[in-house]
Amino acid sequence: MATVFNSRPGRSAEDAPMGAGYRAEPGEEFMNPRQQAYFREKLLAWKASILAESQGTLAQLQTDTMREPDITDRASSETDWSIELRTRDRQRKLISKIEAAIRRIDEGEYGYCEVTGEPISLARLEARPIATMTVEAQERHERNEKVSREE
Repeated sequence: MATVFNSRPGRSAEDAPMGAGYRAEPGEEFMNPRQQAYFREKLLAWKASILAESQGTLAQLQTDTMREPDITDRASSETDWSIELRTRDRQRKLISKIEAAIRRIDEGEYGYCEVTGEPISLARLEARPIATMTVEAQERHERNEKVSREE
């Protein structure tokens, strides 16, 4: 794969932000500074997006009041808000995982399986930047979890 950059005039490829066009080159060292910068940028953008959504939800909650005169409409609105608040709670937990991934980048541990110590594939990290295990280790973990639940 070739590296693709979204560069601006006056910048060299080395100075260019990683952006969505970044692709690792064959033989490129795993979790080199460019890859770390790319994943940091990706994680920070994801976190900012989640925070913006939650601010929108908060603003909506503060401006909307439950004024539906019909009890069925009111129940429907309450259900919708309950689902929205559960979603925000899951996203709050996701922000914690994003922050943990950023800490792992800072500590030089990002991209390596917490179980085996092996590198997590770039494709997996691209799809799930907060991954802490290789696909194989995750599958083993889930199988063990399923067995222990069934007992």
